[in-house]
Amino acid sequence: MSAVSTDTPTVDRQSERRWRRRGLMALAILLPLTLAETSHDSVREWLHGEDLIARDVEFGQSVPFGGSGWKLADLRGGKAGRLPNHAYAVIATFTVTIGDPDLQKQWLGCKLMLTDAARRRWLPDFISGVSLPDGVMNCASAIFSGAKKGDVITVGDTFIVPEDAVKTIRPAVGLGSERPWYLRFQRPPK
Repeated sequence: MSAVSTDTPTVDRQSERRWRRRGLMALAILLPLTLAETSHDSVREWLHGEDLIARDVEFGQSVPFGGSGWKLADLRGGKAGRLPNHAYAVIATFTVTIGDPDLQKQWLGCKLMLTDAARRRWLPDFISGVSLPDGVMNCASAIFSGAKKGDVITVGDTFIVPEDAVKTIRPAVGLGSERPWYLRFQRPPK
């Protein structure tokens, strides 16, 4: 009968431990780098799609934004139309001096909004019985208005705001070409 060896080849255990430690260290370094590389485009796209960083503007001041000069013209509100209890209609209007007339590029993603002290936001809303004053366009109309360099147009919209926010609301403007920054205007003096 032949003898079969049951001995296993000897492995240098110290060398094996060293390679395991090196592998774990490489994993600890490469895994975060891989996550950063794969998520970079997503984070950049998210930042460019959201209004995250406010540039505060004093009332009466005109500020260049999206190739044009923006100035808060008026902010008014009250009970009007068919609104739920404890809700107010608000109209915010801006005078805009056109600088770069390519509004379809500069103003893509134009968003008028209201913010309050609690960092809540309201987007424009249709209110039955409430309309914009004559000559005031919403963002979409202004983009396709054919405005030329130097023209002054009025842009605005209507909002529904809860009663508890009326005293602290501030109008704001976000444009795709300027994101993640947006303009947040001080309220008109009383």
